[in-house]
Amino acid sequence: MQTTALLASAPGQPLRSTPIDRRDLRPDDVDVRVTHCGVCHSDLHALRSTDAGAFPLVPGHEFVGEVAAVGSAVEGFAVGEAVAVGNIVDSCGACRMCLAEQQNMCEEFPTLTYGGRDRVDGTPTLGGYSGRYVVRERFVYHRPANLDPAAVAPLLCAGITVWEPMRAWGVGEGTRLGVVGLGGLGHLAVRLGRALGAEVTVFTTTAAKAADAERLGATSVVVSTDHEAMAAARSTIDLVIDTVAVRHDLAPYLRVLDLDGTLVTLGYLGPLSVDAMDLLTARRRLASSGSAGRRWTQDLLDFCGEHGIAADVEVLPASEVDVALDRLAANDVRYRFVLDLAELT
Repeated sequence: MQTTALLASAPGQPLRSTPIDRRDLRPDDVDVRVTHCGVCHSDLHALRSTDAGAFPLVPGHEFVGEVAAVGSAVEGFAVGEAVAVGNIVDSCGACRMCLAEQQNMCEEFPTLTYGGRDRVDGTPTLGGYSGRYVVRERFVYHRPANLDPAAVAPLLCAGITVWEPMRAWGVGEGTRLGVVGLGGLGHLAVRLGRALGAEVTVFTTTAAKAADAERLGATSVVVSTDHEAMAAARSTIDLVIDTVAVRHDLAPYLRVLDLDGTLVTLGYLGPLSVDAMDLLTARRRLASSGSAGRRWTQDLLDFCGEHGIAADVEVLPASEVDVALDRLAANDVRYRFVLDLAELT
């Protein structure tokens, strides 16, 4: 089957509307007609790669659409159904992580929506900046029909990245939740935390974001460059979700944790350094998390449908993908760009 995608042919080359082939349906495949795809920092990083082996590249790993066709063995989806797909499209299915529904931690490494290799024929995976995408049924999710599809797309990456640690650490009524950074991940962490019943404190370097944080549901805002405010926040938080994507000092956020509190770093995944005393003094813990498996992904979509939660998005046509990428690189977005792919078939 042929469709049209936004494809970069080599390092340094722009995305261009290009015909690509999608595989014929296997028995357990779902053919998704893609309507909207979120624009993630991961897309930007992939496009800036100098590795020729990573190209040709079609980005996009948080998308929604409708079922166009199904394979002969598919039982959970029907043509015309509203669906969503995230950043994983396959896994080994047999390791202890897969059996625990943590396919994102597959011991043989999950197959990524783009930049991966198909586990059957070894062909490179091409992402969701395209008119159609063929994916195994197990990695297709039922999308809430009551929500704007464009605003649902970022839930499949930004949303699920903050949702899994909230579920893993049992965020609920009375949890004192801290959110560091109010961007694509952070604004969803605030909304989801409040819907779970948590008291949400946003830590930001920008005082001007206080009003928006409160609009999203934050119960308090702390400007992290204000030493007196940070000192007053010491030992007041149970769980901190740190969404900042660049290397930064973790000490101030460890110190706001109360006894047995945990700091989960999601945005920056490079080398980290902490003073063990900041952990020892309140038996604090440092952890990380990334994406999610099937269980929590569908759980998030169901929860958002029930509570009317979606991302704040700016929707641009596929033809303006360069505008979205340039503005994303300049951090000029509140809070997620989404491409309308109606012009691609």
